[in-house]
Amino acid sequence: MTEIIKTVDIPHLGGSKVGYRFGKSYDPSLPTLIMNNSFTTSAELFRPQFADPKLMKVANLLAIEPYGHGKTYPKYRQFTYWDSAIANIQVLDALGIAEAFALGTSQGGWIVTQTAMLAPDRIKGIIPLGTSMDNESQLSRKLGCWDGIEFCTPAIDALAEPVTDDWTVPEEFVVGVLDAGLGDTVTPEDRAFWLDEYRRNYKGDAGRERLRTASINLRDRDSLHARLGSVTCPVLWMHGTADTVYSVANAEDGIRRFSQSADAQLKIIDGGQHFLSASDPQHINPATVEFINKWR
Repeated sequence: MTEIIKTVDIPHLGGSKVGYRFGKSYDPSLPTLIMNNSFTTSAELFRPQFADPKLMKVANLLAIEPYGHGKTYPKYRQFTYWDSAIANIQVLDALGIAEAFALGTSQGGWIVTQTAMLAPDRIKGIIPLGTSMDNESQLSRKLGCWDGIEFCTPAIDALAEPVTDDWTVPEEFVVGVLDAGLGDTVTPEDRAFWLDEYRRNYKGDAGRERLRTASINLRDRDSLHARLGSVTCPVLWMHGTADTVYSVANAEDGIRRFSQSADAQLKIIDGGQHFLSASDPQHINPATVEFINKWR
């Protein structure tokens, strides 16, 4: 993990340290774009965004790591996705930022949506990527999504017992996440990078426990369907046709539920993978620039 990922103290969950990264020194003349990463990854997922000068020119890029991820640690040991949405708002408070756009990949997609629900006066627009607004429901599977219960339960069961200080996340867990998220776009260099990153973030008994809680949150999350009408800001949902976790049909169903949004659009990325921000930045970054320029 690079040293440019810092931490900021917020009051939520008994007091928390939240990992965050700015792409460059904060410029108050520019809008800010919050970015929430995918399941068990870190702010490093957004390296393709931080490397894009056109995107960096239009916004302050602010990656915020959800609870259970990267450098984010609460005093209390239990947390949900709603807690990560609250943390987004409190990080903005701590950094003195009044409002922001918000982009999220996979689980980050529903975290930024929850953030917009909690702070409609502060979130100017959201960009969910490769995500779902449902829980692991029968409808979700009927629409062609994965079986998240089947994927997560073995890991949750395997992580139930305390481990020794020399424990690190099993390689097969990391490979499974990368294969689901990036498909055939994973290079040997990417695989080696993420294995190293995971081993730093999930080690010892504390690492086992936070990995298990993150997995429980993914499997047992609540559906947002009935709440989506409370989102009033613009929505740009981007979804890849090669996403093996959540289907295009599910995205089409989900975008229609943003009934009160100022403008809710679904953009299909041909051949796009699940972790779109990492796998397909050549499509995601220009669309994000256009969205921010339109709604800033």
